[in-house]
Amino acid sequence: SDTILAQIAAEVLCIPVDKIIVYSSDTDMTPFDKGAYASSTTYVSGNATKRAAEHMANEILKAASEIMDKPVEFLRLEDGKVVAEDGESLTYSEIQTKLFYTLNQRQLEVTESFVSEVSPPPYMVSFAEVEIDLETGKVDVVDFLSYVDCGTTINPKLARGQVEGATVQGIGMTLFEEHVYDSSGRMVTSDFFTYKIPARDDIKKIRVRFAKSYEPTGPFGAKSVSEIGTDTPGPAIANAIFDAVGIRMRRLPIKSEDLYFELKKKGI
Repeated sequence: SDTILAQIAAEVLCIPVDKIIVYSSDTDMTPFDKGAYASSTTYVSGNATKRAAEHMANEILKAASEIMDKPVEFLRLEDGKVVAEDGESLTYSEIQTKLFYTLNQRQLEVTESFVSEVSPPPYMVSFAEVEIDLETGKVDVVDFLSYVDCGTTINPKLARGQVEGATVQGIGMTLFEEHVYDSSGRMVTSDFFTYKIPARDDIKKIRVRFAKSYEPTGPFGAKSVSEIGTDTPGPAIANAIFDAVGIRMRRLPIKSEDLYFELKKKGI
């Protein structure tokens, strides 16, 4: 999310992303905030960041207007500079140096916040292809395709990685991970020998696509991706099993031995 916030600020201020430093969750430096919540950092904090950057852009233009003695409406931001219609320009560094050491000795600083009455959720649809070993009940997910609606994908690589990772977690929850407790309530599957998670060989093909979408209340049309990738593997894989052998598995994880006995009951 820090990268996304840096991208939003950089876009508004017309500077490279590496010129933005994001200080996240440091109460010694950042204003008080109750949080983004619901894994909506891109939407909530992103909107606050965009507002702050727009505010700062206006302050830069006003400061440049004062220094250059030109009306604000004849100035624009471009590549880390304020450029006038006649071609005269000042870099942001030059503007701040003049403000701090020459004009009134001040720094440009702004604070903004964002509160929304709506919370547009992301959406995701997934398709699972499975192979079932009829002699053991073992299920292999050979292909998993998802389409995600998260508004504008500000950083497609990060969004894709988040969905892919969440999908692996969802597959693990669906086919591998089981919490087993003894009679006193102590968890007995408490190590990686007894608590199974998918290894690399267990994950075949995962494909993620993004639907064309624009959220008008989000920063540059973006929503959040959140943990939506964990939600679809369970029902998608269960439906694929039903489509393959006509057996509806209603508990997770779907263990091979449970499916095997259901196959035998059905005479498969």
